[in-house]
Amino acid sequence: MGKKGILLINLGSPGSADVKDVKKYLDEFLMDENVIDYRWIFRALLVQGIILKTRPPKSAEAYKTVWTAEGSPLIVFTQKVQQKLQKMVEVPVEIGMRYAEPGIETGIRKLVEKNVNEIVLFPLYPQYAMSTTRTVIEKAEEIRRKKFPDVKINYIQPFYNRDIYADCLAESIREKLPEHFDALMFSYHGVPERHIFKTDPTGTCNLNDCCSREVNPSHPFCYRHQCYNTTGRVIEKLGLPKDKVIVSFQSRLGKDKWLEPYTDHTLESLPSRGIKNLAVVCPAFVSDCLETLEEISVEGKEQFMKAGGETFSYIPCLNDEDRWIEVIRTLCEEKLHQFYRV
Repeated sequence: MGKKGILLINLGSPGSADVKDVKKYLDEFLMDENVIDYRWIFRALLVQGIILKTRPPKSAEAYKTVWTAEGSPLIVFTQKVQQKLQKMVEVPVEIGMRYAEPGIETGIRKLVEKNVNEIVLFPLYPQYAMSTTRTVIEKAEEIRRKKFPDVKINYIQPFYNRDIYADCLAESIREKLPEHFDALMFSYHGVPERHIFKTDPTGTCNLNDCCSREVNPSHPFCYRHQCYNTTGRVIEKLGLPKDKVIVSFQSRLGKDKWLEPYTDHTLESLPSRGIKNLAVVCPAFVSDCLETLEEISVEGKEQFMKAGGETFSYIPCLNDEDRWIEVIRTLCEEKLHQFYRV
């Protein structure tokens, strides 16, 4: 029987808010074919020929607004999660990032150095997408085959439909909701519409009524369905009426059609629809990062207020809340026990 360990995987972050580090990070991130799924030559022309020549200085300025004395918020929160989880479990716990350092290979190596050869790998993404869960699993498997062939990895699947997660998220939101608000917006990270079809091996997704069906073969692979499912579970636990809830998708890149409605367009339109006191949560993320702290709580607030909004309340991610650590522990221990049955 092998020695077990846990590896928590998050997206990653530049090594610093300097332009050169941001450029290096964006190059690795955007050249991933699961993120920009063009043929390599066209992806390289777009990323290295256009985006990396113009975007890094602007992105670096944005990172500076969220950078802390400890470093990148996403990295810092993931480290705090690791430290808290390590106190609750008897097996070694390490972290890895899909992009930049500490990378997935670094995380696996640290566990192997502790004589671990059976790893529970936890992609910290509630919903499945090719640019999140799939790219983590593909990268981890590539590294395992090349560098650690004797290691077994048991992957934790997206947990959007688990009651323990929905309960955790709902309670976190409940504690932070303002006393008075006209609507609660669930802003999820967007993906190109074509990604939804590319990740559907069943061929049954039509990006319309199948998302609202109770059961459809595409649901385990459909990011859109899983976002709406997350929202539905949480608002039911919060006791909110559907007409007080908005779902939107943020962070689109380029001119391709992404999942709609777009968060920025929605924020600009809400005040004219009588919604002037808004609360926003971002459940595609478990750790606050550039996309939540700058894109939503700064840029999004500015867009909303400029359009006539009166109050804007950003609700932080789960970060290192104790209730969230308990969810992670439960999901990891389920997988740890599965090793005994294999």
